[in-house]
Amino acid sequence: MEIKIGTQLELEPTYTERVEIFRCKVVEQKENIIYIDYPINVATKKTAFLIDGSEFRATFRTEDKQSFAFNTEVIGRKSGNIPMIMLHCPKADDFIKIQRREYVRVETPVDVAIQFKDYKYQLVTADISAGGLAVILKGAIAFQDDDEVQLTIVLPFTNGDVKYVTTDAMVVRIFEKDDKKMATIQLTDTDEVDQQHIVRFCFERQLVNRRKEINPFDA
Repeated sequence: MEIKIGTQLELEPTYTERVEIFRCKVVEQKENIIYIDYPINVATKKTAFLIDGSEFRATFRTEDKQSFAFNTEVIGRKSGNIPMIMLHCPKADDFIKIQRREYVRVETPVDVAIQFKDYKYQLVTADISAGGLAVILKGAIAFQDDDEVQLTIVLPFTNGDVKYVTTDAMVVRIFEKDDKKMATIQLTDTDEVDQQHIVRFCFERQLVNRRKEINPFDA
Protein backbone atom coordinates (compact mmCIF):
# COMPACT_ATOMS: atom_id res chain seq x y z
CA MET A 1 0.00 0.00 0.00
CA GLU A 2 1.28 3.46 -0.88
CA ILE A 3 0.06 6.95 -0.10
CA LYS A 4 -1.34 8.42 -3.30
CA ILE A 5 -0.66 11.92 -4.62
CA GLY A 6 -3.33 14.31 -3.35
CA THR A 7 -3.93 12.39 -0.12
CA GLN A 8 -4.62 14.69 2.83
CA LEU A 9 -2.43 14.16 5.88
CA GLU A 10 -3.06 15.30 9.43
CA LEU A 11 0.10 15.89 11.45
CA GLU A 12 0.18 15.91 15.25
CA PRO A 13 3.47 16.86 16.95
CA THR A 14 4.84 14.15 19.22
CA TYR A 15 6.67 14.63 22.51
CA THR A 16 5.25 18.08 23.18
CA GLU A 17 2.88 19.54 25.73
CA ARG A 18 1.01 21.48 23.05
CA VAL A 19 -1.89 19.85 21.24
CA GLU A 20 -1.81 20.97 17.60
CA ILE A 21 -3.05 19.56 14.32
CA PHE A 22 -1.73 20.51 10.88
CA ARG A 23 -3.31 19.60 7.54
CA CYS A 24 -1.44 19.21 4.28
CA LYS A 25 -1.53 17.29 1.00
CA VAL A 26 0.89 14.84 -0.55
CA VAL A 27 2.40 16.44 -3.67
CA GLU A 28 5.06 13.86 -4.56
CA GLN A 29 6.43 10.58 -3.27
CA LYS A 30 9.78 8.96 -4.02
CA GLU A 31 10.85 5.78 -2.25
CA ASN A 32 10.84 6.57 1.49
CA ILE A 33 10.17 10.32 1.15
CA ILE A 34 6.82 12.10 1.03
CA TYR A 35 6.72 15.65 -0.33
CA ILE A 36 3.91 17.77 1.13
CA ASP A 37 2.75 21.33 0.60
CA TYR A 38 3.21 23.72 3.51
CA PRO A 39 0.71 22.62 6.18
CA ILE A 40 -2.05 24.74 7.70
CA ASN A 41 -2.60 24.93 11.46
CA VAL A 42 -6.20 23.75 11.91
CA ALA A 43 -6.81 26.08 14.87
CA THR A 44 -5.22 29.29 13.58
CA LYS A 45 -5.72 28.68 9.82
CA LYS A 46 -2.17 29.95 9.31
CA THR A 47 0.64 28.34 7.36
CA ALA A 48 3.04 26.40 9.57
CA PHE A 49 6.80 26.36 9.02
CA LEU A 50 8.02 23.01 10.29
CA ILE A 51 11.58 22.71 11.56
CA ASP A 52 13.89 19.98 10.26
CA GLY A 53 13.96 17.10 12.73
CA SER A 54 10.44 17.77 14.04
CA GLU A 55 8.59 14.52 14.73
CA PHE A 56 4.91 13.93 14.03
CA ARG A 57 2.19 11.32 14.04
CA ALA A 58 0.64 11.40 10.58
CA THR A 59 -2.84 10.07 9.79
CA PHE A 60 -4.59 9.62 6.45
CA ARG A 61 -7.58 7.91 4.86
CA THR A 62 -7.54 5.66 1.82
CA GLU A 63 -10.07 5.72 -1.01
CA ASP A 64 -12.00 2.90 0.66
CA LYS A 65 -12.35 5.03 3.83
CA GLN A 66 -9.82 3.15 5.95
CA SER A 67 -7.69 5.25 8.30
CA PHE A 68 -4.00 4.68 8.98
CA ALA A 69 -1.28 6.35 11.04
CA PHE A 70 2.51 6.36 11.05
CA ASN A 71 5.39 8.18 12.73
CA THR A 72 7.32 10.62 10.60
CA GLU A 73 9.99 13.32 10.73
CA VAL A 74 10.75 16.48 8.74
CA ILE A 75 13.95 15.79 6.79
CA GLY A 76 14.21 18.81 4.50
CA ARG A 77 12.65 21.10 1.91
CA LYS A 78 12.35 21.23 -1.86
CA SER A 79 11.84 24.37 -3.93
CA GLY A 80 9.79 24.49 -7.11
CA ASN A 81 6.48 25.77 -8.43
CA ILE A 82 5.03 24.54 -5.14
CA PRO A 83 7.37 24.85 -2.12
CA MET A 84 7.43 21.46 -0.42
CA ILE A 85 8.43 19.90 2.88
CA MET A 86 10.04 16.47 2.87
CA LEU A 87 8.79 13.86 5.34
CA HIS A 88 10.25 10.45 6.05
CA CYS A 89 7.82 7.71 5.00
CA PRO A 90 8.20 4.31 6.71
CA LYS A 91 7.41 0.99 5.08
CA ALA A 92 3.74 0.11 4.73
CA ASP A 93 4.25 -2.61 7.36
CA ASP A 94 4.77 0.19 9.88
CA PHE A 95 1.41 1.80 9.12
CA ILE A 96 -1.09 1.25 11.95
CA LYS A 97 -4.75 0.84 11.04
CA ILE A 98 -6.89 3.12 13.20
CA GLN A 99 -9.80 1.27 14.72
CA ARG A 100 -13.25 2.79 14.46
CA ARG A 101 -13.96 2.64 18.17
CA GLU A 102 -13.06 5.73 20.12
CA TYR A 103 -10.00 4.44 21.97
CA VAL A 104 -7.56 1.73 20.94
CA ARG A 105 -6.66 -0.60 23.80
CA VAL A 106 -3.11 -1.97 23.82
CA GLU A 107 -1.85 -4.88 25.88
CA THR A 108 1.29 -3.57 27.57
CA PRO A 109 2.65 -3.33 31.12
CA VAL A 110 2.72 0.21 32.53
CA ASP A 111 3.44 1.28 36.10
CA VAL A 112 0.45 2.94 37.76
CA ALA A 113 -0.06 4.28 41.29
CA ILE A 114 -3.60 4.10 42.65
CA GLN A 115 -4.78 6.11 45.63
CA PHE A 116 -8.07 5.32 47.35
CA LYS A 117 -8.75 7.36 50.48
CA ASP A 118 -5.66 6.76 52.67
CA TYR A 119 -4.58 3.64 50.78
CA LYS A 120 -1.90 3.65 48.07
CA TYR A 121 -1.05 0.83 45.67
CA GLN A 122 1.79 0.41 43.16
CA LEU A 123 0.48 -1.80 40.37
CA VAL A 124 1.07 -2.73 36.74
CA THR A 125 -1.41 -2.60 33.87
CA ALA A 126 -2.44 -5.49 31.66
CA ASP A 127 -3.69 -3.08 29.01
CA ILE A 128 -4.31 0.62 28.54
CA SER A 129 -6.23 3.04 26.33
CA ALA A 130 -7.03 6.75 26.45
CA GLY A 131 -10.35 5.82 28.05
CA GLY A 132 -9.20 3.44 30.75
CA LEU A 133 -6.99 0.57 31.77
CA ALA A 134 -6.91 -2.86 33.38
CA VAL A 135 -4.56 -3.46 36.30
CA ILE A 136 -3.30 -6.66 37.88
CA LEU A 137 -4.13 -6.63 41.60
CA LYS A 138 -1.79 -7.92 44.29
CA GLY A 139 -2.82 -8.77 47.83
CA ALA A 140 -5.77 -7.23 49.63
CA ILE A 141 -7.31 -4.05 48.25
CA ALA A 142 -9.69 -1.58 49.86
CA PHE A 143 -11.50 -0.29 46.77
CA GLN A 144 -14.49 -1.97 45.13
CA ASP A 145 -16.66 -1.61 42.02
CA ASP A 146 -17.85 1.98 41.43
CA ASP A 147 -15.31 3.49 43.86
CA GLU A 148 -13.56 6.69 42.81
CA VAL A 149 -9.75 6.59 42.80
CA GLN A 150 -6.83 8.77 41.74
CA LEU A 151 -4.24 7.46 39.30
CA THR A 152 -0.69 8.37 38.37
CA ILE A 153 0.25 6.59 35.15
CA VAL A 154 3.87 6.38 33.99
CA LEU A 155 4.29 6.47 30.19
CA PRO A 156 7.84 5.66 28.98
CA PHE A 157 8.34 6.57 25.31
CA THR A 158 10.92 4.95 23.06
CA ASN A 159 12.93 8.17 22.76
CA GLY A 160 13.60 8.07 26.52
CA ASP A 161 10.98 10.66 27.39
CA VAL A 162 8.68 9.84 30.33
CA LYS A 163 5.26 11.41 30.89
CA TYR A 164 3.29 11.22 34.14
CA VAL A 165 -0.49 11.33 33.76
CA THR A 166 -2.46 12.14 36.91
CA THR A 167 -6.22 11.76 36.70
CA ASP A 168 -9.37 10.86 38.59
CA ALA A 169 -10.90 7.51 37.70
CA MET A 170 -13.62 5.05 38.63
CA VAL A 171 -13.31 1.32 39.31
CA VAL A 172 -15.63 -0.39 36.83
CA ARG A 173 -15.21 -4.05 37.73
CA ILE A 174 -13.01 -6.36 39.79
CA PHE A 175 -12.72 -9.89 38.41
CA GLU A 176 -10.45 -12.91 37.96
CA LYS A 177 -8.83 -13.92 34.66
CA ASP A 178 -6.24 -16.63 34.09
CA ASP A 179 -5.83 -17.05 37.86
CA LYS A 180 -5.11 -13.33 38.23
CA LYS A 181 -7.22 -10.81 40.10
CA MET A 182 -7.76 -7.73 37.97
CA ALA A 183 -9.65 -4.45 37.92
CA THR A 184 -10.87 -2.41 34.98
CA ILE A 185 -10.72 1.33 35.62
CA GLN A 186 -12.30 4.15 33.63
CA LEU A 187 -10.53 7.51 33.38
CA THR A 188 -12.99 10.26 34.28
CA ASP A 189 -11.06 13.54 34.41
CA THR A 190 -8.18 13.40 31.92
CA ASP A 191 -7.28 16.73 30.33
CA GLU A 192 -6.67 17.01 26.59
CA VAL A 193 -2.88 17.07 26.83
CA ASP A 194 -2.69 13.97 29.03
CA GLN A 195 -5.19 12.18 26.81
CA GLN A 196 -2.99 12.89 23.79
CA HIS A 197 0.01 11.51 25.68
CA ILE A 198 -1.87 8.24 26.23
CA VAL A 199 -3.08 8.09 22.61
CA ARG A 200 0.48 8.58 21.33
CA PHE A 201 1.86 6.06 23.81
CA CYS A 202 -0.70 3.46 22.69
CA PHE A 203 0.12 4.14 19.04
CA GLU A 204 3.84 3.77 19.74
CA ARG A 205 3.31 0.49 21.59
CA GLN A 206 1.12 -0.78 18.75
CA LEU A 207 3.99 -0.12 16.39
CA VAL A 208 6.47 -1.90 18.67
CA ASN A 209 4.12 -4.90 19.00
CA ARG A 210 3.64 -5.00 15.23
CA ARG A 211 7.40 -5.12 14.66
CA LYS A 212 7.75 -7.94 17.18
CA GLU A 213 5.06 -9.92 15.35
CA ILE A 214 6.82 -9.41 12.02
CA ASN A 215 10.27 -10.21 13.41
CA PRO A 216 10.07 -11.86 16.86
CA PHE A 217 13.87 -12.26 16.98
CA ASP A 218 14.55 -8.56 16.49
CA ALA A 219 15.89 -7.13 19.74
